[in-house]
Amino acid sequence: MNAHRLRTLSQGIGFAALLLVILLAANLILSPTRFQPAGWGALIGLAAPLIGAAAASTPVILAGRGGIDISVGPLMGFVNAVVIQVLFLKLGWSSPFVIVPVALIIGMAFGAANGFLATVVRIQPIVATLGTYLFLAGVTLTVLPAPIGPAPAWLKAMAGSWSALPLALIFLFWWLVRQTPYYDQLMAVGSDDRAAYTAGVPVTRVRFIAYVMTGLLAAAAGLMLTALIGSADPNIGPTYTLMAIAAVALGGVSLAGGRGGLAGAAIGAIDIFLLQSLLTAFNVSTYVLQIAYGVILVAAVVMTAVQEKFAGGKARA
Repeated sequence: MNAHRLRTLSQGIGFAALLLVILLAANLILSPTRFQPAGWGALIGLAAPLIGAAAASTPVILAGRGGIDISVGPLMGFVNAVVIQVLFLKLGWSSPFVIVPVALIIGMAFGAANGFLATVVRIQPIVATLGTYLFLAGVTLTVLPAPIGPAPAWLKAMAGSWSALPLALIFLFWWLVRQTPYYDQLMAVGSDDRAAYTAGVPVTRVRFIAYVMTGLLAAAAGLMLTALIGSADPNIGPTYTLMAIAAVALGGVSLAGGRGGLAGAAIGAIDIFLLQSLLTAFNVSTYVLQIAYGVILVAAVVMTAVQEKFAGGKARA
């Protein structure tokens, strides 16, 4: 990583990292037993679906052109329903070597559908993914009208002693992406797609692949969600939509595209998880939590805009 990229990254996640330290200290003071090393596996399992959702939301945002995929949450819920209701209970498939690939293929298929609508048909991304959001929410309720369980034992373990493994695989995947020329193309397209097109970058293909990656990572987050609740719930997936976008913005990923990464999104997600834990310790209602998510999202976007304006002023000076 060159010095400029490292400096940009540190500027982007600086506030999120500072907030992480403050929230972690507050949680350690209020709930010291919960944050003992012996309970870290369970804590990671609790935070994993939100971290996965934030990671899934990142590629399309980095690709620019307003690429916010609001179907990530419902896709997580759909994967949760299909894995438990269809694959495990109806078909009797329990092997991770079957369930995991099928889930990931489902995610990539819906990511490709979103990518086709947003990059080939050129529908506004938020409109295209809103359509997918509504479709997935309806199909999930059709497949699974009410919560049902249980989940396979190996999947439940992914929310306990093995909770760090899925997240490690996600970041390994992203590290591999960063080693390819595609990553530089993605950041170039997100920063200035016209200049990238002039330089010979296949803008449409780059953005299409970003949607496919988002679908893939959303499916992985859906598996982590299934591990956490140990069953299937048709209503739980969409709740991650706003939280994931707020986490991405809080982690310094520019919603205009071209700046940020999975590390910042993950730190933003951990911040929101710690905030949830802190407010829960004070017995705050879920309505206040929703208000907090909205405030975080607006504040993060404003801070990003101010930071970019300040950086642009320094560059001109």
